[in-house]
Amino acid sequence: MSQGSNFVDYVKICCRSGQGGAGSAHLHRDKLTAKGGPDGGDGGRGGHVIVKGNAQLWTLLHLKFRKHVIAGPGDSGGSSLRTGKTGQDEILEVPLGTIAKNAETDEILFEITKDGETQILTPGGRGGLGNWHFKSPTQQTPRFAQPGESGQEQWNILELKLLADVGLVGFPNAGKSTLLSVVSAAKPEIADYAFTTLVPNLGIVAYRNNRSFVMADIPGIIEGASQGKGLGIRFLRHIERNSVLLFMIPADTNRTIKEEYEILLNELEQYNPELIHKPRVLAITKGDLLDDELQQEMKAELPADIPSVFISSVAQKGITELKDMLWKEINVSPQVGKSESPEEE
Repeated sequence: MSQGSNFVDYVKICCRSGQGGAGSAHLHRDKLTAKGGPDGGDGGRGGHVIVKGNAQLWTLLHLKFRKHVIAGPGDSGGSSLRTGKTGQDEILEVPLGTIAKNAETDEILFEITKDGETQILTPGGRGGLGNWHFKSPTQQTPRFAQPGESGQEQWNILELKLLADVGLVGFPNAGKSTLLSVVSAAKPEIADYAFTTLVPNLGIVAYRNNRSFVMADIPGIIEGASQGKGLGIRFLRHIERNSVLLFMIPADTNRTIKEEYEILLNELEQYNPELIHKPRVLAITKGDLLDDELQQEMKAELPADIPSVFISSVAQKGITELKDMLWKEINVSPQVGKSESPEEE
């Protein structure tokens, strides 16, 4: 199975929670008691359908073919005030960054961002009350109890938005996959044609003093991606979760660097205006094609509002400088366990 078919970031699942157990209408009887009072216990709660975060997962592939999830029913209450057993919960493990939605209303129910975090997707029915709850001065021996509450059945959507420190933004063939393969152990498919990257690739980038950050290669944007052209809109959602956006523009582009940068920025703004407020870094790729004079000319035309660097993944040029820039931007708001200044290797 290819990597393309292994990456699943959207599943639609029918979830049915368990019915609550019925309460018991038992009356106490033993060899010493011929006409005892009510002692029927409550029914057990029906099983929930629960979503749980798992930091070891990167895709929803394991849920792709699981169209129906059915939790167990609760048991009925028993005599001597015994409560029925709770129904078996169904737990769906998902990668961090997964959003749960109601498929009919598109309402966002919750989002899983921490390892081990659990949320109830479809709650089980409550167990019915046993007859002892209904005892009163005027009704000493109620011979009835509550039935259990029905479970719920609903279609839900689980949608993954990748959590990464750095998201790569650029047109097809900007050199994003090549950079990721050079700075991390990720092995994305690389070839000289548009849309080679059909799925997001994640790589752990080693930094100074055994520190690291996560980089995501998002499939290339084309003009009109925000309107759903090409592969665009399906992957733009992954960019929403990246702390820093690394714009990548090849030195041999047909437009000027500034023009291409403006187009990329416009696509992001059309899709979600909040994206343009994220920290940004500009890398001009294929820098090995430029001599010093040409590089200086291009430098004068670069956008002034963004830190930039000329790199060549193939020649390993500017890679350390780029990592330093990214680390600094990731830590503009200092995070736990990461220092702001690059230290000597």
